[in-house]
Amino acid sequence: MTERSGQPGDATGGPVPTTPVCYRHPGRETYIRCTRCDRSICTECMRDASVGHQCPECVAEGRRSVRPARTAFGGGAAGRQGNVTKALIALNVVMMLLSVLSARSGTAVAGGGLGGLMGNGTPLTEWGAVLGLARLPDGQVGGVADGEWYRLVTAMFLHYGVLHLLLNMWALWVLGRTLEAVLGPLRFLALYLLAGLGGNVAAYVFTEPNRFTAGASTAVFGLFAAIFVIMRRLGRDTSAIVPILVINLIFTFTVPSISVAGHLGGLVAGALVALVLAYAPRSRRTLFQVAGATIVLVALIGLTLVRTAALLG
Repeated sequence: MTERSGQPGDATGGPVPTTPVCYRHPGRETYIRCTRCDRSICTECMRDASVGHQCPECVAEGRRSVRPARTAFGGGAAGRQGNVTKALIALNVVMMLLSVLSARSGTAVAGGGLGGLMGNGTPLTEWGAVLGLARLPDGQVGGVADGEWYRLVTAMFLHYGVLHLLLNMWALWVLGRTLEAVLGPLRFLALYLLAGLGGNVAAYVFTEPNRFTAGASTAVFGLFAAIFVIMRRLGRDTSAIVPILVINLIFTFTVPSISVAGHLGGLVAGALVALVLAYAPRSRRTLFQVAGATIVLVALIGLTLVRTAALLG
């Protein structure tokens, strides 16, 4: 405690009492003490605590010593707010608006096939959808095999028609918030991107090279698989998930123009990533999760290289 001293004594020879001053502001007299370190603090420096007041240094030290809340799988508790899910939905909606603007036509809103479920393409979908190798409407050759690897990522944010978008965004809203809450923001984002990438790589590998495919359903199917794996790991009931997944699979195989390879690829990739996230050993959880996700990514890159060599060979 820093104190301001008076004169050595008074007229009677006795000591003069000292007045305590703030340890951070020696010119300010105060009778308030930090309940943690017992140093004198002024009203500007005192911070409310559960009992009494604390100084700024003790408050900062307390924050450093408190371990941040984590989910059962090592993720941050901030995932309960669902911010990544909301951001992904917003990004998909923005891309749909840009797609409509690029087409300058109502067919981009509600094209053919189930009232717009698989509507007409737009200049934006032609630029960003998965395409193996084909001649574009402007006469140029394009596709993943021609070096346009970005299509494997951009395709998961593009849609053919508003109904196509709404169905995927509803599923993302329902599944995404639950998974983000139990996995944390970063792990959930990695799951989403790897599932979407897995579906797009599968579409590239197993679909005709001149066929466009796009949509967030590759990632959404990965979320379906992931929520089944995660709920099983937590010991929760999954009986309501299976019928929904089966219905979506029937929908995949029966509705024309839907990319079967894309949906199944997303399902498999999502299941693999979820297994890595859910069953990582607690002692080295983060290291195991990062390594497992990296292996999935490398495998997808390898499949892309093999397919590219086959198309160009």
